[in-house]
Amino acid sequence: MKKWLWLLPLLPGLLWAGLSQLDLSQARLKVVQVYGERAGKRLDSWQALMAENQGRPEAMQMELVNNFFNQFHFIDDDKLWHQNDYWATPLEFIGANGGDCEDFAIAKFFTLLSMGVPEQKMRITYVKALSVNQYHMVLAFYPSANAVPFILDNLVPDIRRADQRPDLLPIYSFNGQQLWLSKEKGRGQLVGGSSRLKRWQDLQSRFGINHLNKPQLTLE
Repeated sequence: MKKWLWLLPLLPGLLWAGLSQLDLSQARLKVVQVYGERAGKRLDSWQALMAENQGRPEAMQMELVNNFFNQFHFIDDDKLWHQNDYWATPLEFIGANGGDCEDFAIAKFFTLLSMGVPEQKMRITYVKALSVNQYHMVLAFYPSANAVPFILDNLVPDIRRADQRPDLLPIYSFNGQQLWLSKEKGRGQLVGGSSRLKRWQDLQSRFGINHLNKPQLTLE
């Protein structure tokens, strides 16, 4: 398609407004200009992933998206962006060919959203990864409102239910609209809008091709 219309059906508010009026070829040219030709090929693969898997069963969509992004490199923000904690947009993550845990989770969230997975079924979740004794971020998918979620994680290649991940201690979770404090696996206390998260607001303000940060490392 000429426009980014296949990205937009379920995205709330102005979250993708920076892309909504762009010709795909313009976005590709900008990505190649900032990150190089291989980044353009990664963008093509991302587009094909979304365009070809609209309407597929959600379990299949999750597996495809999880496998696609888990091929990317993990690298700390201070090395890649020279910042302490930088939340990259999907275009920046794809362009750089890597990022840290929140970049994996955010890219998976927006990609599944664009493929038709309802936002209310997904939460980007901040956890303590007990196996490595550090804070971490994953994407949780809830098949129904009261179900135990499935976890999409860059540390573990396969998708597992939260009750099969005793190594993860949930702290808070959010999506495009709401913020929860975690009380136990699969549940949480709603504490307000996700706009309370400063880095989430900053991420939303940077969507589009005019806000592509150039990484300090080349990951190919």
